[in-house]
Amino acid sequence: MSARALLCPKCRRLIGSEEAVCSWCGTARSSAWWRLVGAMGGSSAASWTLAALLTLNLLFYALSLMLSRKLDPGGSLLSPGNNSLLMLGASGVIPIDYYGRFWTLLSANYLHGGILHLLFNMMALRQVGPWVVTEYGASRMFSIYTLGGVCGYGISYWAGVPFTVGASAALCSLIGALLYFGKSRGGSYGSAVYREVSGWVVGLFLFGLLFPGINNWAHGGGLLAGIGLGMLLGYQERRRETSLHHLLALTCAGATIAALGWSLFVARI
Repeated sequence: MSARALLCPKCRRLIGSEEAVCSWCGTARSSAWWRLVGAMGGSSAASWTLAALLTLNLLFYALSLMLSRKLDPGGSLLSPGNNSLLMLGASGVIPIDYYGRFWTLLSANYLHGGILHLLFNMMALRQVGPWVVTEYGASRMFSIYTLGGVCGYGISYWAGVPFTVGASAALCSLIGALLYFGKSRGGSYGSAVYREVSGWVVGLFLFGLLFPGINNWAHGGGLLAGIGLGMLLGYQERRRETSLHHLLALTCAGATIAALGWSLFVARI
């Protein structure tokens, strides 16, 4: 990501990947503007949103390990067992058809099957999330993440995947939103975004073919949902965030709190 062309966070003009200083306004990449964008995603709202997502994923991973000691005592030290994941909100045909847990379409986005699964997804979120915030705003980014994850697991359920967890469906929706942004915006920057994100999509496709246990249905569903949501919600250069975007994000936040809170109640944590 560090090698791609960027918009200057101060003047919003395109800067080449090799330029150390913005040729339009003179802002250096080492200045406070760049550090602020890198650390906070561009604003306090963006910082809070990304920090909340990272924290919730880490928290529910820790809780799944704690619960696994009771429900799956013979399991791995750093990989929660299926029983604990089921109690905390794993999704798929088994949780939904056998237990009626449709809310797991949301809660499964905050559960992971192991430490590498978690680290890979959180590094991807830390890389992709701030970029989506820059182009769409914090509210739209969170809505795309939430709704895209739900759609991804909805497609996965429709395809008959029995049991699944992970933030990758939601992450693929962010990638889909960037794919739409790059294609829609056009120009040198939009083309650069589209080329880079297209490479990610090809990599995800190949990764899903080569390695077993990858939920390609959730990935594909999240990607398509992200494209559709990016088109529906719009991005910053064409439409600034409005009160409706903020309201949608608050609704997604309320649904997330309800789903995760209910999972804790079911698991008796």
